[in-house]
Amino acid sequence: VQLVESGGGSVQAGGSLKLSCEASGYEFKRCNMVWYRERQDKSRELVSTISVDGTTSLADNVKGRFTVSQDENKKTLYLQMNELTAADTATYICATNRGCTVCTDDGVCHMSRSGFWGQGTQVTVS
Repeated sequence: VQLVESGGGSVQAGGSLKLSCEASGYEFKRCNMVWYRERQDKSRELVSTISVDGTTSLADNVKGRFTVSQDENKKTLYLQMNELTAADTATYICATNRGCTVCTDDGVCHMSRSGFWGQGTQVTVS
């Protein structure tokens, strides 16, 4: 099971992007999910979290500008990013908690001890 991010791109400062993260029909009802961002120097920063119960949190430097959400079926994770600045330039990666179990509607489930991770989507703000 591979998480796949989309929605990245190049945008001018002050612009907006909406990132998505999904895994081919699997739902994340049993998983906490996070967005990280990784800068060119390979430093990684936790941007947002959304818990199984729907509780969300955002890093202080994106509060008021970013919003994290999921669709009602918990198959897609979103990150709405507004008022982007050059400091937001990074590769945005979605991931689940360790020990996460994801399932299809047909009941096919997979668990990952290390959690499921995406490859990332590049966001460039100029």
